[in-house]
Amino acid sequence: MAPKPLNIGMIGYGFMGRAHSNGYKRVNDFFDLPYRPVLKAVCARDAGKAQAFADQWGYESIETDWKKLLARKDIDAVDICTPNNLHKEISIAAAQAGKMILCEKPLAMNTAEGEEMCAAVEKAGVPNIVWYNYRRIPAVTYAKQIIDSGKLGRIFHYRANFLQDWTINADLPQGGAALWRLDAAAAGSGVTGDLLAHCIDTALWLNGSISDVTAMTETFIKERKHQLTGKSEKVTIDDACAFLCHFKNGSLGLFESTRYARGHKALYTFEVNGENGSLKWDLHDLHRLQWFDYRVEGPLRGWASIHVTDGDHPYMGKWWVPGLAVGYEHSFVHQVKDFLEGLGNGKPAGPTFRDALETQKVCDAVLDSAKSGAWKKV
Repeated sequence: MAPKPLNIGMIGYGFMGRAHSNGYKRVNDFFDLPYRPVLKAVCARDAGKAQAFADQWGYESIETDWKKLLARKDIDAVDICTPNNLHKEISIAAAQAGKMILCEKPLAMNTAEGEEMCAAVEKAGVPNIVWYNYRRIPAVTYAKQIIDSGKLGRIFHYRANFLQDWTINADLPQGGAALWRLDAAAAGSGVTGDLLAHCIDTALWLNGSISDVTAMTETFIKERKHQLTGKSEKVTIDDACAFLCHFKNGSLGLFESTRYARGHKALYTFEVNGENGSLKWDLHDLHRLQWFDYRVEGPLRGWASIHVTDGDHPYMGKWWVPGLAVGYEHSFVHQVKDFLEGLGNGKPAGPTFRDALETQKVCDAVLDSAKSGAWKKV
């Protein structure tokens, strides 16, 4: 039976717009699904840039007003690829218009906004998902299967970091189309919402809920020129953040993120230590999962590198032959695949808005703790 068309309206066209569009275009080439995404419209304020993006990626039409996009009867699902300060308004309006919603992370500017968004999608009963794509890298999904199987035994430690170095230049401005992530009015926070949110989402998925946190943040360059005003303005985002936490399963967590780690472009790693074994993963070697099994006897005991490319590894049976790896882009293909499958079988793929709200609550507690210097409950 041929898959049913699902008309996509995308709002925003930046880096994530490309990543999502690629996912929509490739997914049915490899996976047998009940729906086929149709690139129906892309929306951006600049008509010329929107048209150029539409021409490049194969969108059928453009809009320059997202409200007009939501009013269109030929749009089934809305993909929100805007700066964070627009997520709430667009999501709520999309839910009221009866559209399915795929929203970029983090969910919102803060927990209060996220609560409103969850209420809106749940009242409308529209399918929804947040683009925490690292869950869908096969090695990370395989780590989840290993943990859920109980092979690690009791978990003692979870640690993660996400390190970049692109904002070290003091002359780099803040704000505007390309640099909105440096402007708290558009982003809400700095590395906490941008990078640590990924680490937190993965941690909650692999290791369960976090009960409390203690954190520190730092803004190394205190003032930057704002691209929209041309004036030097105070920088109000966090350039770096580190926090400790307790998980509800009794394990301890250690998280660090910065954009000031010279030599690191996107180093995202996590490690989980249990009574019977440990595992660790590194985005720079994303198709490998490192595994230590304490139950192996004698001199053979040591770290093993699992090449996650076999047909019985998550997602890999639909790609190439064993030994041939997939990459970053495939995490988005897999997210689209899981979303479409969920539409077909009535088992929604996560993280839903409600799931992503838990990550938002942790981020808010981290920022509150950094301001107060005290432990904060999540």
